[in-house]
Amino acid sequence: METYRVIETTARDAYGKLLSYLAVNWRDLQAVEDAIGDAFLAALETWPKVGVPDVPEAWLITAARRRLIDRARRARISESALPTLLVMSEDAQRLTSSSDAFPDERLRMMFLCTDPAIDPVMRTPLMLQTVLGIDAARIASAFIIKPSAMSQRLTRIKAKIRAERLVFEMPDDEEIPDRLDSVLEAIYAAYGSGWDEAAVVDSPRGRLAKEAIYLGRLLLPFAPREPEVYGLLALMLHCEARREARQDEKGNYVPLSEQDCTRWDQSLTMEAERYLYMASRAGRIGRFQLMAAIQSVHAQRSSSGRIEWKAIAQLYEGLIRMHPTLGALVGRAAAVAEAYGTERGMVLLEAIPSTEVVNYQPYWALAGHLYKQMNRKEEALSAYSHAIGLSTDASVRQFLSRQASEMEMRQR
Repeated sequence: METYRVIETTARDAYGKLLSYLAVNWRDLQAVEDAIGDAFLAALETWPKVGVPDVPEAWLITAARRRLIDRARRARISESALPTLLVMSEDAQRLTSSSDAFPDERLRMMFLCTDPAIDPVMRTPLMLQTVLGIDAARIASAFIIKPSAMSQRLTRIKAKIRAERLVFEMPDDEEIPDRLDSVLEAIYAAYGSGWDEAAVVDSPRGRLAKEAIYLGRLLLPFAPREPEVYGLLALMLHCEARREARQDEKGNYVPLSEQDCTRWDQSLTMEAERYLYMASRAGRIGRFQLMAAIQSVHAQRSSSGRIEWKAIAQLYEGLIRMHPTLGALVGRAAAVAEAYGTERGMVLLEAIPSTEVVNYQPYWALAGHLYKQMNRKEEALSAYSHAIGLSTDASVRQFLSRQASEMEMRQR
């Protein structure tokens, strides 16, 4: 059973690295996926008999490389491709006999997924699934669409890659800025997916938050003059600095505005501020910089003792002009409610088309809060009920249930 657990853990934690390491050299995504799948099947058959290798990833790379060579020979693919595979095999053998870290080519693979032949709308979802190992249902949640629809889209794009035999090419240095946005979006979505479950003990997705920050740091040398890279890092680090404060000692969820500032990681906050300052020096504002600036205003509460809601509302206005996402619209409504009154915030919230918010939990949580402030009991309870049903975090569900119970008690 221990052997199968190691195989499962390796598949969960290293699949993206294995795929990226092979794909950035081989460039045939379907062939690489098939080869890695065969390698894991071989591990399931072999490791229980001979034991787990010292470096499981290197063993799997070697097995996958053999299958790629066999396929290349059967298909009579150009002999120029084979030396690359042989070099990868030598690297795998070296890793087997050393303590060197396994090479991380995921960032390069993410840029490969921005190939012009791939539908721009599907580039980020493709990265999330193939490189970061996020399932279609989770990706669908990030993009607020039905899981079945996202699964079908991913299946179609992979079928297109296979049918048209697309061979990805790395962008030139001059092309990287044009392809950067999809990569930033994927890293941000990965962080959000991991953040949602960061407090869940032993959650496989909880590691994604740290992986996303790691990839963000790895991205700096690729695009050292792009302020949005610094903006994204600042945003993630500001959020990460408060992770421990999201729940109290009893495991109860604590909203950002009520968190104990002394539990924030000040070193991460200062690092985030440095990145935000570096981004500002470029003189080119972007959505990740604006989102980081909003978090920066929240961070200032640790020294000022108050939240400048008017400043936050103004930043949301700029964000909406540049990138009017559902999250930004809900965030603006919350900030305006705090800065200028509940009624004004509710006007903005109710202006969001109802068809867009059916499955968006933050909308219903805020609606419940604002209705509660306005003493509109039935609407508050209905909104809270909807928000509870959409919450995946048990501590958030309990928090919302307490808010609803307080509303009911107030009316008795």
